[in-house]
Parts: sequence; structure tokens; C-alpha cells
Amino acid sequence: MGGNHTQTKFILLGITDSPCARALLFGLFLLIYIVTLAGNIGITVLAWVVPSLHTPMYFFLTHFSFADICYSTVISPKMLADLLSENKTISFAGCAMQFHFFAFFATAECRLLAAMAYDRHVAICNPLLYVTVISSHVRRRLVALSYLLAFLSAVIYTNCTFGGSFCGPNQIDHFFCDISPVLKLVCSDTRTSEMAVFAFVVMNTVGTSTIILVSDTCILPAVLRMRSAQSRSRAFHTCASHLTAVSLFYGTIFFMYLQPASSHGSLDKVASIVYAVVTPMLNPFIYSLRNKEVKDALVKCRRRMLNLLNRCPCRRAVSVRE
Repeated sequence: MGGNHTQTKFILLGITDSPCARALLFGLFLLIYIVTLAGNIGITVLAWVVPSLHTPMYFFLTHFSFADICYSTVISPKMLADLLSENKTISFAGCAMQFHFFAFFATAECRLLAAMAYDRHVAICNPLLYVTVISSHVRRRLVALSYLLAFLSAVIYTNCTFGGSFCGPNQIDHFFCDISPVLKLVCSDTRTSEMAVFAFVVMNTVGTSTIILVSDTCILPAVLRMRSAQSRSRAFHTCASHLTAVSLFYGTIFFMYLQPASSHGSLDKVASIVYAVVTPMLNPFIYSLRNKEVKDALVKCRRRMLNLLNRCPCRRAVSVRE
């Protein structure tokens, strides 16, 4: 990071000053975070241990869940601690690192959504070529490329945001270190940084969302040509789930990062809560827990667990004594 900065720490003003509201929000966000971890870790473990889920779609989903876990963890624990504490300080380095990892995993998620759209397009439009086109080598390269481009973008975002001179106020009017509230504290001219951030956000979000929309547009005729009503229903369900997650994620990101700096206001925190806190919790339900394959896998795992418990020597010993 270039630039000169005199601030050694920042103060996060958080979501609200009301003690009662903070207590309620702590309980709500703690529950959301627990559900986020349980849902995404559960899907990841299930995709690893159940052979029927060893498919390209669930390979991408495990990485998508990993990104959800990580970027939620970058934000939520600090936010929860600040809701219970009067001391909401964060070091300059800690603020920069928080933003860098948030930008990295959020950008990786954009890239993974595009990869998942391509996977879905091939599966529905060219099912006979699916195994060849989406080979293990191809999907690994797509995931690796997603992480690499996300890392490079996060480095640029971080340098643009924290590379200026911080010689004035140190209060960030937000619950985490984000671009707009941090740039407001920069003493030097930020127009170049804002233009660079805007350009890369356009490339990462508009570019990937266009791939997703084009993919789904091409899928629609193929779905309508399917003879089986069950196949059509399953394909529509998959596309609808994907578009729901995409709309929620991209809609709030467009609102936050593709508007002029002067337009940012009180709704920024609400939009940030949606994409940084709520969306990672909803993704397992949208993508996986409503799918028949996942439901069947959960039933199989439950049966295995019950069988293991029934075979446990301790349990048999208790039954004998009774």
C-alpha cells in the first residue's frame, strides 16, 4: 500500500447507538451467523462424503460455500463484538486486512457464480458433452482462475482505498471497513481512486452478471424443448434458485458500488447487511437444501448415523441392563 497515513486506528460507528437495539441486533446477527456456518459447512461436508454429490455442480458449490463462510467470518465476528462493546476501534492494518479479505472472497463469489452458470448451461444445453466439457481439469482451472482474479482485484481495491493520506477524522460511519466510508476520511484527492474502483467493480460485477444472464437466456429454449415435465420442472427450479441468489447478491452490490460517492446515504448499511450478512445464510437454502439430491443425501447420512448409534457397544450395554 502506497501513500502516507498518520492514523494508527479507526473507530467503527456501527449500525446504531441505541443499547436496546444493539442487544436485539446482536441476538439476530449471532443467529444468522450460526445458521450461515452450519448451512455452508454442512453442504461442504455433505458434498465431500456422499458419492452421489461428487459432480461438477457440487464441486463449484463447495467453493461457493467456502467463500460464503470466509467473507461472512471477515465481517460478522467483529460486528458482533462491536454491538456489545463501547470500544469499537480497529487498527489501520486491521481495517485494511478486513477490507482486503472481504473484497477477495466477495469477488471470488462473483466469479464462481459465473462458473456455475457456465456449468449449468453445458449441463442443460449440451448434456451429451457435459462430462467432456466440464472435466475435472476444466473445473479446477475455473476455480483457480476465479481465486486468482479475485486476489488481483482485491489488491487493487485495497490500494485504491487505503493508499491515500489519512490525516483528519478517524470515525468510519459503517460497521466494517468498506470503500465509500473509508475514502471519506482521506485528506488527499480521491477521484482517481474512485474511478479505478468503479472500473474494476464494473469488470467484476457487470461482466460476470452478463455471463450469467446470457447463459440463462440460452438455457430457456433448451428447457422449453424438453419432453419430460419432470425434467423441465427440475431445470426451471435450478435456474430460478440461481437467479434468486444472483439477483439478491448483485442487486445490493450494484446499489453500493455503482453509484456516485455523493449518493451514498443511510441505506448503505442496510444494503451492506443484505449482501455481507444475510445472503451467505440464504445461499445454502437457495442452492442446495431444496434440491432432491441433497435431500436424499441427508436422508442417507441420517440412516448411517442411526445405524452407527445402534451398533455402538455402549448403547447395547445400556439396553441389556434395562
